[in-house]
Amino acid sequence: MPLSFDRRTFLTGSTIAAMGAAAAPAIAAPAFSAAKDAPVAGHAKLAEFDGWTVYEDQGRRDGSITFFKGDQALVVSKRPEACFDDIEPKWLGLALKDICLADADLLADKLLAGGGDPDPEQVRRAAPPAGWNFKADELGTRMAWTNFVGTRQQGDTMPVFPNGRTRGYRPEHAFPDLKGDDGVKKRWEGLLGGWMPAIHKIIEVSPTRYYDLLIFADVKAPDALLVQTWHRTIQYDNGKPVKTSFGYSYAPFPPRRVEPEAADFYKGLFDFATYWQNEVRDQSALTIPDKALSDMVTHAFAKELITRPQGVYPKYGVVDRDYFGPEYDGFQDILTSSLYANLEWGRFDQAKRVLDNYFNDFTAPDGMINMRGPEVPQFGLTLSLLARYLNYTGDLATVRAHAGKIASTAAILTDLHDLSLKKPAGDAGFGLLDGWSESDACLHPDPSVWWKPYWNNSAFAVRGWRDIARVWPLIAPDQAALAKNWNARADTLQVQLVKTMRANIRKDVTPPYLAVLPGTKLTHREAYAEAQAKKQSSEHGWAHRVYAEMLHADVLPDDLAQTVINGVRGHGGTCIGVVANIAPANETHRDQLGFISYGYAQQLLRSDRIEEYLLFLHSHRYHSHTPGTWVAGEVTGIDGDLPLYCIPAQLTIPKLVRWMLVFEASDSETLHLGKAIPRDWIASGDPIVISGGAHALGPG
Repeated sequence: MPLSFDRRTFLTGSTIAAMGAAAAPAIAAPAFSAAKDAPVAGHAKLAEFDGWTVYEDQGRRDGSITFFKGDQALVVSKRPEACFDDIEPKWLGLALKDICLADADLLADKLLAGGGDPDPEQVRRAAPPAGWNFKADELGTRMAWTNFVGTRQQGDTMPVFPNGRTRGYRPEHAFPDLKGDDGVKKRWEGLLGGWMPAIHKIIEVSPTRYYDLLIFADVKAPDALLVQTWHRTIQYDNGKPVKTSFGYSYAPFPPRRVEPEAADFYKGLFDFATYWQNEVRDQSALTIPDKALSDMVTHAFAKELITRPQGVYPKYGVVDRDYFGPEYDGFQDILTSSLYANLEWGRFDQAKRVLDNYFNDFTAPDGMINMRGPEVPQFGLTLSLLARYLNYTGDLATVRAHAGKIASTAAILTDLHDLSLKKPAGDAGFGLLDGWSESDACLHPDPSVWWKPYWNNSAFAVRGWRDIARVWPLIAPDQAALAKNWNARADTLQVQLVKTMRANIRKDVTPPYLAVLPGTKLTHREAYAEAQAKKQSSEHGWAHRVYAEMLHADVLPDDLAQTVINGVRGHGGTCIGVVANIAPANETHRDQLGFISYGYAQQLLRSDRIEEYLLFLHSHRYHSHTPGTWVAGEVTGIDGDLPLYCIPAQLTIPKLVRWMLVFEASDSETLHLGKAIPRDWIASGDPIVISGGAHALGPG
């Protein structure tokens, strides 16, 4: 396969390695180091168990914990990040009202104004950190939790609140300073080992006193649903540890339930670290100059395993912030975001489990899904990802097992296409697929408002048919006519789509603008204003999904794709370079869309808009995630409010990082290496290596 080094090539001091789909799985990070490589001189000795001795560097807030046994060592690092608002001047010196009301993305314009790659630190400082302005709730009944812990095998998760308490354990029993969340605004948080789902907190309560807390799930607990938790809290006065308390799940109830011994806690931590190393052992190994960004990739996969009961069953969110309800379980975005991310990082076993679960439990023989609001474009993306699964893994048996349902999925789109061709020739949406493009349309009193020919419906139908047709002769050799039909339909629909889009570009505004569906010329902001004035619903609802998915499908000529990108960015559709959660213009908020939006980023990369791609990456990292412990928000404001977690948002960074290093063209045998590597990384001379990953070798 030809390789393209089309922006940044192999340079002295930098190495880019990409291995094919058949490469052996790589260990994401070795569990043990040589003892000689883990010096502990001056570190505090904490405990001994099973021949292991535990040390910690307690002279530093980010001091590591090291386990020694013979010539082996296990080093558990720390990297806390500030979770309080230390950003001055606010919003790069711009007024929040101006940022929110402007059609242009003022913060993105400012960050890109100097030319070259955006500065990640300046991107971070473009808005206060997500989640710092949480709404404290003393009873902890709703909303105030800022993170959660769990394991693969449990069926639920355990929320963790700002002061370190869970629903079962409260560290303020031993340390009254930690009572309530309002008093813990000045805190730092991080993940042990850089990426493992163990929460490290530093809470500063005075200039001379802070508390160091660790919270993680017991990976050996046998409970089917309940997550058992380990806790450690250390009080530091004037930089010295003066009191340590350990906990397990609940408050002591002597003599039956007492505070665990130090050795018990550290044995639990050791088991935890080795457990999570094993869970991600098949992820492509990654070495880049920005270690935190690498850790975000691995953490996303760990978080998926604790979000999904038993690591497989689909959940959109966790605990009690709405999205844990069963009405969301069949949501197509849960499937497609997971398949995409796991395939791109060589996690083929997880991809297979996710695929089998969805097609066995959430897909009917007629292709319809077990979910309240099917989304037309996601049927097309599903077909495309099934082809990708086969190309990457060669697992023909799994795909063949679902061949009937796959054909029925494609038939849902062909049925809609047949209906579109029966429209009058003068109909604005002639030849384009009607249907909901957003699941939530079904929740409204009149869902027909959004049963329309949105561009993304047709764009992803083209992509899905075209990709599945390439591999269908392998899946069902006796059904070659189906593949031929899908290819013919893809060609017909693509021609009609492009023709109709060109006819609907609004050229009387700057930049030119394409509305979300044919036959309307209003921008989404104009449409929202009109609907509000009339107290009606707007057919322009969820415009962000339309734009992100129509670009993601990669079926538009480049000039048309650029028109769409420029129109979205120039008419209120982005927030610090990330697709905005498009809503009526207002004076108080402008939000990022943490999930779906990766399709827009992919088109930036495809179009060689590299600086904008890097801005998207850095902005999503810093403003669609809470700092340190990286809870990804479905929608996240730029005023520091607590985001609403969803797993597709969490799985966005793995895609963005993979594509900046290794990215396939959609319809040609071209693989791009290093297409969006930041210039500073290359200048550093540090290695840039991704190994054990996958790229499509074609169905043959």
